[in-house]
Amino acid sequence: MKYIDAEQVQKKLGSRLVLNNLAKRLFFLATLVGLVVLVILIYRVVTDSIGWIDFDFLTSKLSTDAERAGIMGAISGTFWLMLVVAPITFILGVGTAIYLEEYAKKGRFQAFIQINISNLAGVPSIVFGLLGLTVFVRGLGMGAVVLAGGLTMALLVLPVVVVSAQEAIRAVPQFLRDASYGMGATKWQTIKNVVLPAALPGILTGVILALSRAIGETAPLVVLGIPALLLPLPDGIFDKFTVMPLQIYYWTIDAALVAEYANLAAATIVVLLVLLFLMNSVAIIIRNKFQKRY
Repeated sequence: MKYIDAEQVQKKLGSRLVLNNLAKRLFFLATLVGLVVLVILIYRVVTDSIGWIDFDFLTSKLSTDAERAGIMGAISGTFWLMLVVAPITFILGVGTAIYLEEYAKKGRFQAFIQINISNLAGVPSIVFGLLGLTVFVRGLGMGAVVLAGGLTMALLVLPVVVVSAQEAIRAVPQFLRDASYGMGATKWQTIKNVVLPAALPGILTGVILALSRAIGETAPLVVLGIPALLLPLPDGIFDKFTVMPLQIYYWTIDAALVAEYANLAAATIVVLLVLLFLMNSVAIIIRNKFQKRY
């Protein structure tokens, strides 16, 4: 019979408690540093934007005069970009997730696709910009229009939508599927009437968060050659456009020449942050309101 040395156990417990406290303080310090930097950044942006955000700023077009410049063109371009990105990412992303979770046989091919989707989610956004430049802008001859930008941004966020939709579908209990099959439903009827309604809150949350990322991306559009000039407001997906992140980028660069452009960039950042906050809030509300527990 083996006896336990109480003194050794006490020493091990003591060392683990010390290590636990050290890790807790280290993680708290890391969180505190991040929060401090975030607060300083938000404070600086908000203070620089005071006096610049008004109705005229939101409804005026771009201008070389900082006092008269507005972001209506950037807001309109962002809206048209999302009209392209949203349906493409939802249809392709959810369709891919359904195939991988419900139809694809578990094996090397399915694992190969899954690994590549996970890897694509971590690819730098500028790589997708180069892909969009090669395929859509030059290869298909679209030019720097809304459709080319939307397709590029859709490719960027598509892996995120696929992964989130897979997790939502995977979370649907198997007994719901079995009950549907037991009542004579086909596989597609089960997916359409049972699986998708139960997984929809998680899917919508992932889609909205992916769209939030697409709205805030700049690098792919810079690579595509999207301008930030005095352009007419886009009226369709084949018109040239600009977006808020790109306008922030160019105004930040021009601030070295005209100091007021820094205030315009800060004001645009505040508008973009409010938009992203609203979208993320909608995602949280959808998840909390419609999430079912089985």
